Amino acid sequence: MPRIRDLAIYESKLPPGRHNAITDVAGVAVGHSTVIRGEGAWTGNGPFRTGVTLVLPHAGNLYEEKVTAVTHTINGFGKVYGFEQVRELGTLETPIALTGTLNVPRVADALMTIAIEQNPYIGLGFSATGRQGYASVNPVVGETSDGFLSDLQARPVGLAEVRAALADAASGPVAEGAVGAGTGTSCFDWKGGIGTASRQLPQEAGNFTIGVLVQTNYGSPEELTVVGVPVGRHIQPPKPETRQEDGSIMMVLATDAPFDSRQLGRLCQRATFGLARTGSTCHGGSGDFVIAFSTTNRIPDRTTKLQVEKPAFYEQPAMSLLSLAVIEAVEEAIYNSLFMAHTVVGRDGNTRYALPVDEVVQLMKQYGRWPAS
Repeated sequence: MPRIRDLAIYESKLPPGRHNAITDVAGVAVGHSTVIRGEGAWTGNGPFRTGVTLVLPHAGNLYEEKVTAVTHTINGFGKVYGFEQVRELGTLETPIALTGTLNVPRVADALMTIAIEQNPYIGLGFSATGRQGYASVNPVVGETSDGFLSDLQARPVGLAEVRAALADAASGPVAEGAVGAGTGTSCFDWKGGIGTASRQLPQEAGNFTIGVLVQTNYGSPEELTVVGVPVGRHIQPPKPETRQEDGSIMMVLATDAPFDSRQLGRLCQRATFGLARTGSTCHGGSGDFVIAFSTTNRIPDRTTKLQVEKPAFYEQPAMSLLSLAVIEAVEEAIYNSLFMAHTVVGRDGNTRYALPVDEVVQLMKQYGRWPAS
């Protein structure tokens, strides 16, 4: 399946990174574990079309070397885990996990187990630096519902699947579409899933990289807009009786800009504009969340030394370009989640069809948007 940039119907003001992925931010890795089991009617133990996706800010011990982070809620109809501590303290200490809604507690428990294995002092009263105090761990898990295609009640994603996603984690190109946490999700009632994109800022704006990864599961069909063209008015999925307007999206932003949580919060708010470009109106029953982190602003865990806050990087001269980078990367990542997804048949024969890319390209020609100029 082609990414949207490969079809000559999309271009951006800012250039993408090497892989046009969140992994263009140095040190970031992504891993998936995909669960596809069973066919036909719901049994209470399948069929499954689900999974988990992990985003790792760096390859070291994230608990010992936390990164600055922040969360932002656009619409809070969701079951995210660990976001409040990130919002309060401005740090991230586990990989970010994305999964299906009712898998969230099991995935959070798996992240706790792995963190304790890597840091055996958690909960025992001593940090690695010798400081006393009953350390805890804050796993971070985002979700969207894959219940249309998968047995949501059985909750098949747990420790084994999280370990598999961790083992799969790598830099470089990122698998998109119906994979990992995107295996069973929908977007504008087409098959959605995982998408990613990146932008490279010019030298005069710091030469920073912005990377985005999304898990899409939102929107009604008529809303779909692709680079300004109202695709949803012309191209509709089969079987309209299966349509479901509400849904959710998870957006993960990464950057190598040395931002504090306040500055990252400003970037998170810009993600809303990229989401809106695709036609989303943030339905009342949707859970639309953003989490952002900086790979270069790191905080050691429970150090015995007094931490003097570093002067914040003055972002204002570059903020307009940083905002544009986020907006463009979110928009393109969402398109990639659609364009890279294939048709998936799930429980009870429920089907999410792949967006008919050829029809979209023909529509772009009719609107004078092909090739992009």
